[in-house]
Amino acid sequence: MKEIIVEKLKQIETEHEVKILFAVESGSRAWGFPSKDSDYDVRFVYVHRKDWYLSIDQKRDVIEYPINDLLDFSGWDLKKALNLFAKSNPAFLEWLRSPIVYHDDLTISEELRKIGNEILSKKACIYHYLHMARGNYRDYLQGEEVKIKKYFYILRPILACIWIQKYNEIPPILFDELLEMEGLEQEFLEEVGKLLIRKKQGEELDLEPRKKVLNDFIENNIQFFEEYVKGITESNKVNTENLNELFRTTIEHSWEK
Repeated sequence: MKEIIVEKLKQIETEHEVKILFAVESGSRAWGFPSKDSDYDVRFVYVHRKDWYLSIDQKRDVIEYPINDLLDFSGWDLKKALNLFAKSNPAFLEWLRSPIVYHDDLTISEELRKIGNEILSKKACIYHYLHMARGNYRDYLQGEEVKIKKYFYILRPILACIWIQKYNEIPPILFDELLEMEGLEQEFLEEVGKLLIRKKQGEELDLEPRKKVLNDFIENNIQFFEEYVKGITESNKVNTENLNELFRTTIEHSWEK
């Protein structure tokens, strides 16, 4: 599949006259708990030639394709990506740390990874993950029987919130690594561990009785972070001039190769 993805990325470069700077896997495969039929969520950042940017025209800064044969391709123009990076966009911060990399020329991704924690907005990231957890919890885990696999899609953002609060840094992408942080109760870890083993063995987790230990953990943390995030004050302004210089340098160097 990686060969197919890499070939598609080359086609995208030709079709849109762009250079792809890096391309990674996003979603459940990158998080470490894919289902047997999970899509390949390929996300990438690309750059145009300089003249494309020197224009008064409004131009589309996203490349997207319909899902086809479990392949989902979507990418952002470099300028859009850097603007979102400056705002601590959690999706983009996750792209930069994905453990599954399809292409990376390292000219920009390494630099952004180095400064990611320096520009981190705890408030923006916690709001993002809290919104994700709260919505999925409301939609999938309210009955006596619940879609058991949805626990992963709610626990992961909550664990990310805890990581940010505890360590003041961008949380790991892999679910397993989030579970290694200090302070998680043994009963909770054992319950999650059982589900994780079943998921990794390929078992399709569908409707089952709700897990009280997990629901309690979720409800308590949603309630906590709804109040905690309101009290976060941030005054650090991102040095956009550094990102502007990185933007200009990347445009120049990418087309020399």
